[in-house]
Amino acid sequence: QVQLVESGGGLVQPGGSLRLSCATSGISFSAYDMGWYRQAPGNQREFIARIVNGGKTNYADSVKGRFTTSRDNAKRTLYLQMNSLTPDDTGVYFCYAENRWSGNKYWGQGTQVTVSS
Repeated sequence: QVQLVESGGGLVQPGGSLRLSCATSGISFSAYDMGWYRQAPGNQREFIARIVNGGKTNYADSVKGRFTTSRDNAKRTLYLQMNSLTPDDTGVYFCYAENRWSGNKYWGQGTQVTVSS
């Protein structure tokens, strides 16, 4: 059974930082490209960041220079370091795993991030 479990969300003041984690099980982690989406209230889910097995990353323009995603293949875990947070970063953050050959995609249940003073 495939499981992706996010953690690390919470309430943070503007300008603050959070680090999200996405622990996986049931997949061959190194065969998957990993990434993050977020969904603000009333909005569609939007792409945030992606990292392939070799470590190459790409980011949405809205988070470039502030967010960094990384992966630890030994721990089967994906991370998202978020700095200089603003209220516009508020939303539910979802991690995903996408098999680079089959295209099968799995999602976590999401973790809430709220940026507010």
